[in-house]
Amino acid sequence: MINYGYGFNVWFSETVGLTYQGGVKQASSDVIPTHFQHALGLVVKFGGTDTDGDGIYDKYDACPEVAGLKEFNGCPDTDGDGIIDGEDACPSVAGLATLNGCPDADSDGIADKDDMCPNAKGTKANNGCPDTDGDGIVDKDDKCASVNGPKANGGCPWPDTDGDGVLDKDDNCKSEVGPASNNGCPEPVITEVAEKKMGEFAKTILFNSGRSTFLPTVSDKLDGIVTIMKEFSKATFMIEGHTDSTGSKSLNEKLSAKRAAAVKDYLVQNGVDASRLDSKGFGEDNPIDTNKSRAGRANNRRVEIKVTNE
Repeated sequence: MINYGYGFNVWFSETVGLTYQGGVKQASSDVIPTHFQHALGLVVKFGGTDTDGDGIYDKYDACPEVAGLKEFNGCPDTDGDGIIDGEDACPSVAGLATLNGCPDADSDGIADKDDMCPNAKGTKANNGCPDTDGDGIVDKDDKCASVNGPKANGGCPWPDTDGDGVLDKDDNCKSEVGPASNNGCPEPVITEVAEKKMGEFAKTILFNSGRSTFLPTVSDKLDGIVTIMKEFSKATFMIEGHTDSTGSKSLNEKLSAKRAAAVKDYLVQNGVDASRLDSKGFGEDNPIDTNKSRAGRANNRRVEIKVTNE
């Protein structure tokens, strides 16, 4: 006999189907006649392939080559945070779904891997670090974390030792009160130029011989001194009278005192506050030149005006 035939399967699902088979038995003798045979049956598939050995067949396994969990369709969740490793930015450390599976130890909304201060709550603008005093310098770099200060001084405010409103960094006189206009130093009660000018005027104050009265030509010089003293009203002055060595020492002391007092009186009469002025006679005790020549004695007969509160 010769047997031949054909067949096909129709699948209703991955595991259930219908099978049909048809065939012919061709006889070569008259003993058994040639005839046809047909079969119709139900086919059910059992079992399957599990490459990663996680108990989930490959056809149902979203991660067929890596052992995983049934609740995650066969994919692994190494850190157990409920986020499969393939979607977890930090697969070995349990984290938050809002941060793609990464932890946030300080709960500032910035994942620890991106947080420069993972154990201190900070802001995104400061890469997760706090800035307690709000001076733009994060606490870990701020020498005065609770007090606002510039970066140039390590986050600390500039000191003002003398309390004059001029910071020490700009204050040329840190221990003395002074205005910013003078770099923190006290303003001089009188300028060097004015003091020098007043000294020049004083040198030309001439008196009548042996007397404490002025020669007529010196009033302009005295008025110049008045102008300077009024302009620099905070300055106080000592008016000194000096003589040469001609005559007795006691008379010279009296004469020099009277001449100094005469200058003071003139200044007061012309508007200078008397409380700003003192006068004293030194007689022949402080010569500035020799008393052996006429020119030298002339230089020693003089009035000097000195500032007493520079």
